[in-house]
Amino acid sequence: MPAITGLLRDLAAGNVAIIDLTMPLSERTPVLQLPPPFANTRGFSLREVSRFDERGPAWSWNDIAMGEHVGTHFDAPTHWITGKDGRDVSQVPPTDLIGPAAVIDKSAECAANPDFLLEIEDLEAWQREHGPLPSGGWLLYRTGWDARAHDQAAFLNADASGSHTPGISAACARWLAEQSPIVGIGVETVGTDAGLAHSFDPPFPCHAFLLGAGKYGLTQLANLAALPPTGAMLIVAPLPIVGGTGSPARALALVER
Repeated sequence: MPAITGLLRDLAAGNVAIIDLTMPLSERTPVLQLPPPFANTRGFSLREVSRFDERGPAWSWNDIAMGEHVGTHFDAPTHWITGKDGRDVSQVPPTDLIGPAAVIDKSAECAANPDFLLEIEDLEAWQREHGPLPSGGWLLYRTGWDARAHDQAAFLNADASGSHTPGISAACARWLAEQSPIVGIGVETVGTDAGLAHSFDPPFPCHAFLLGAGKYGLTQLANLAALPPTGAMLIVAPLPIVGGTGSPARALALVER
């Protein structure tokens, strides 16, 4: 049986489940807040153009306005200075947008410590149990943070010292960028870096190392708890914005039941 025919048959039969990893977009979607003097992107807004009325009697449609990096979104290499000469989001090969997913679960550690950082040793332990990270695939980092996504204050978890959200250490980010076979990382938090990553060396190491290496980021994911450590297929669909540094994206996972 041809592979695609087999997949469609398994989907229809319920042997393969489709898990939506995308957060709904609305005016309540949390948005990263940078301190002065840095400029912030706008959040999501919806403006009605017509709704079955004199402005358009048979149709309803809206204008939307938002930043590239709002909600569940894709980071292209050109998002960061280290990748400024790399691909924009319209230039990302489709082959990089579909691939195997490795899921590492540190939700218990993050519940105990919101500043928890993933380390190389965590990935080494994961690989001893589950095998090597997938070539051409994605590392999805479960922290449990998606449970906070409907409350901006809880999601950003900020105080006078900064935002306290889990992330990846500088050494681990560098290892993922330079030594791992993955094409990108996906997280449940507002960005791929930890909330306090402005104080790391280098600052924001996930952005600096991974985007600088031509790899990608995927943020504000949901439902990673429904995925197995290995065996899922990730499908990421950003808008091919010419010159875009990123894009809102729909992220789906295919999982065998």
